[in-house]
Amino acid sequence: MLGWLGLTFGVAFGSAIVPLISIEVFVIGLVAHQPHISWWGIGLAVAVGQVLGKMFYFLAARGDWHLPAWLRRKEKPEKPPTAWRARWKARLEWVRERCHRHPHWMFGTHAVSSVVGLPPFMFTTVLAGLAGMSSWLFITTGMIGRFARFSVLAAAPGLMAGWLVH
Repeated sequence: MLGWLGLTFGVAFGSAIVPLISIEVFVIGLVAHQPHISWWGIGLAVAVGQVLGKMFYFLAARGDWHLPAWLRRKEKPEKPPTAWRARWKARLEWVRERCHRHPHWMFGTHAVSSVVGLPPFMFTTVLAGLAGMSSWLFITTGMIGRFARFSVLAAAPGLMAGWLVH
């Protein structure tokens, strides 16, 4: 069982860094293949893996962590921005300014996103970093929300089977 939970943690961590990996599909497959693993163990493994993985994005958005030189884009001579780029830069600046002015909004948005997935958890992770949310608050809301989301997902097949049989 510990091996499966370790694998679950690893897949959750990877899915937090590479959004193309679906932890939801993995959890459903795991529960179908290994029904003896506890739903709360799966929820905890996913929550810890997801929040640890998202910390990279959170800390980078907050400005506390920088990419190594070999991962950064090479500096190019400054060109005047196109109209499209200027609009996007203005929108990003507007969002960043609103996040700094209303940090309590970010708490609620991040908490809802960690449970429901809308707005996307990746998006609220970056916004939480841009807003300057405390690491403690980010980790707490993310862990509670992700634990709730994935515990329910892991328990759902068993609950449905119990309802259909009785």
